[in-house]
Amino acid sequence: MMNHPNSGFKPSIFYFATAVAITAVLSDAVFAHGEANPLQIDVTGSQEGGQGILIPSKIVAGDELQNKLGNTLGATLANELGVSATGFGAGSSRPVIRGLDGPRVQVLQNGLSVGDVSSISPDHAVASPIQNARQIEILRGAAALMYGSGSSGGLVNVVNDRIHTNLPTEVSGAANTSYDTVSNGRAASGVIDAAVGNIALHLDTAINNNNNYRFPGNSALDGNTNWAIPGIQGVNYTGKLPYSFTNQNNLGLGASYIGAQAYTGVSVERMNHNYGIPTPEGGFIQQSQNRYDFQHQTRNPFDGFSSIKISVANSNYNHTEFASDGVAATIWKNVANEARIDLTHQELMGFKGNIGAQWSASSLNANDLNSGNFSIVPNTKSNSNALFLIEEGKWGALQTNFGLRYNQVSQSPNTNTDYQSPVFTGTTPTTPTAQFRNFNLFSSSLGGLWNFAHGYGTGLSYTVSQRAPSPQELYSYGIHESTATYDVGNSNLNKETSHNLEYTLQKTAGLLKAKANLYVNKFNNYIYAFYTGAYETQTGFSVTQAQQASATIKGAEGEITYNWNQTGTAARLFGDIVRGSFDAGGNLPLQPAPRVGAEIAHQKNGWLTSTTYIYGFQQNRLASWEVGPTPSYNLLNATLSYSEKINRVNWTAYALVKNILNQEIRYSTTPMAVRLYAPQPGRSFMVGLRGNF
Repeated sequence: MMNHPNSGFKPSIFYFATAVAITAVLSDAVFAHGEANPLQIDVTGSQEGGQGILIPSKIVAGDELQNKLGNTLGATLANELGVSATGFGAGSSRPVIRGLDGPRVQVLQNGLSVGDVSSISPDHAVASPIQNARQIEILRGAAALMYGSGSSGGLVNVVNDRIHTNLPTEVSGAANTSYDTVSNGRAASGVIDAAVGNIALHLDTAINNNNNYRFPGNSALDGNTNWAIPGIQGVNYTGKLPYSFTNQNNLGLGASYIGAQAYTGVSVERMNHNYGIPTPEGGFIQQSQNRYDFQHQTRNPFDGFSSIKISVANSNYNHTEFASDGVAATIWKNVANEARIDLTHQELMGFKGNIGAQWSASSLNANDLNSGNFSIVPNTKSNSNALFLIEEGKWGALQTNFGLRYNQVSQSPNTNTDYQSPVFTGTTPTTPTAQFRNFNLFSSSLGGLWNFAHGYGTGLSYTVSQRAPSPQELYSYGIHESTATYDVGNSNLNKETSHNLEYTLQKTAGLLKAKANLYVNKFNNYIYAFYTGAYETQTGFSVTQAQQASATIKGAEGEITYNWNQTGTAARLFGDIVRGSFDAGGNLPLQPAPRVGAEIAHQKNGWLTSTTYIYGFQQNRLASWEVGPTPSYNLLNATLSYSEKINRVNWTAYALVKNILNQEIRYSTTPMAVRLYAPQPGRSFMVGLRGNF
C-alpha cells in the first residue's frame, strides 16, 4: 500500500505577501464586473523555429502529444530531434537534450520549477503529471534564459490549463482510456472546464496502472551476467522484467477570476506515484507531491508596457525508497518555493520583449532510516535570485533576439553534517566540507535569422550559460544503489560555463519543409562524476568523485517533411548525432547514439494511419569507465485511428503498436547499472478511446 505523508502549503511570507500586495493594487485598477474581455496569454510565447524566439524549439501538442504520450516525460519526448531519455525503467525517465541531462536540463510546470529531486538521480521520477497536459515545450537559447541560467541543454516545460486565462464560453472537457498489452497497462484520464459568472473552473485527474513489462531475449546484455561493474551481482531474466512496474494517480483543481483587463487564478495538485527500480538488486519508490500555484496577469498596466504577470508556486515533495524485501531504507523531502514577475513592454526602437525577476528557495532532506544519518546528500538549503531581459526585433528580412540573465545562487548545507568514514580499497577520496557556497552567474544569448527568400531562412546564435554546482555535486557522500556507485562530492567546485554556437538553415513554406541545425557547445569547468578506481568495501561499489574539466559537445540534427500534419499523404525524414568529449582526451559518459528515421502518414475522412521507423546506431564512443558498446536497434511503430463527431462529442478510437519487431533496445544514456541488465519494453499493442466535447 502507498503511504501518503502529510504535507501542507508553507510558502515563504515574502513570496506570498509580494504576490498578494501587487495583485491587490493591480486588481483595483483594472477589474471590471460584467461581460469579460478574455485574455489569451501563452505561457512561454515560444514558437517553432524562425518565428518568435529564433533558437530551434519544439512544441508537442494535440494529437501528436496523444500519440507520443508515455508513462514518463522522458519516454514521451525520447524520439524528438536532439532528445533522448535516461530510460530508467517504466516509472522514471528524464529527457536528455543534446547529450546533457540532470541539472543541465531543467523541467518546469507552467513556467515554474517542478520542485522535485529528479535531477539528483536517474531513479527519481519527474513529479509533473503529463496525462492531461495541453502541450510540452522544449526551449533553448534566449527563450530558456527567461526561466533559468544553468540549462545548457535546454528547458522542458509541461503546460496545463488549470489556471484559465480566458473565460470558457461553455462546459468542455475530455476523457481518455487505454489498455496496453506489454505491461497489462490500464490508463484513464479526464478533464472538465466550465464557467460560473466570471469564474473559470478546472478539474483534471488521471490514473495509470502498469505491471512489470515484457521484453525480448535476455535481460542481461548478450546474456552475460558477469559484466565488470564492481558491487553488482549479475542476474538474467526472461519474459517480464522484475521491478519495472509503475502506478500513478493525480488530481488537479483550478479556479480563475477573469476580468476585462486581467485574470487571477489559483490551482492545487496532488500526485502519487509508486514505481519499481529495475536494477539487479531491485527495489521500489513511493513518491508523492502537493503543489499550489498562483497567477495574476494584467494587460496594459502602465504606459509602455503591454502586460505584467506574477506567478508563485509551492511544492512539497517526498519519496520513500524501499529495498527488494519491502523494508523502507531512505526518505527524501524537498520543499520548494518560487515566484517570478514578468513585464512585457511595447515596441521600443524596433524591439519587443520581457523584463523580469525570479526568486526561488528549496530545502532538501535525505535521511537514511537505518543509520539516522543523511543519505547521499546532507540537508541543504538552496536560494536563487535572478533578473532577466529578453528582446526580439524584426527589420524586413532580418530577425534578431538577445537575452541577458543574472543569477545569484547560494548553497547552505547543514554545517553539523557528520561525514562518516567508510573503508575504501584503493585511493581514499577527498571528503567534502559542509561549507556555504555563493555563486554569481551571468548568462547571455544573441541570435539572428535572415529570411533570404520567401520561406527560406538561415540563422546564427551564440549562447553563454553559467551554472552553479548542485548540492549533490558539492556535498554528496554515500552509497548510491541505483547507479552502483559510492558518490563523493567536491565542495570546491567552481561554476560551470558553456559557450554554444549554433547555425540553422530552414525552409518553412510550401508542402516540402526542412530544417537543419549544427552546433558546438564548449564547456569550461564541466562537472562530472569521475570514477577514481577505488571501491567501497561494504558494497564493492566504484567510488566516484565530482571533478571539473574542459569539454566539447558537437552535434547536428535535421528533418525534411512533406505535407506534414495535413490531409492526404505525408512523409518525414529525420536524424540527429551528438559527439561529446573531454578536451584532454576521452569521451563524455552517457552520450546518445546517432539516429536516423522515417515516417509516413495518411489522413482522410476521419482516418489517420502512420508508420515510424528509427534506426539507433551502436554506441561505442564510451567513457573509459563505461562497459559496452551499446547495441544498435531497429524501432518500428505504427498507429491507426478513426475520429467522428457524435452530437457534441468528438470521438477517436485508436490503436498503437510499438516496437513491432520486438527489438532489444538499450539506451546509451541509461546508467550502466540498468543499461546492462534491463532492456526497454518489447512489442506493445495499445488500444484506446478518447472523447472531446
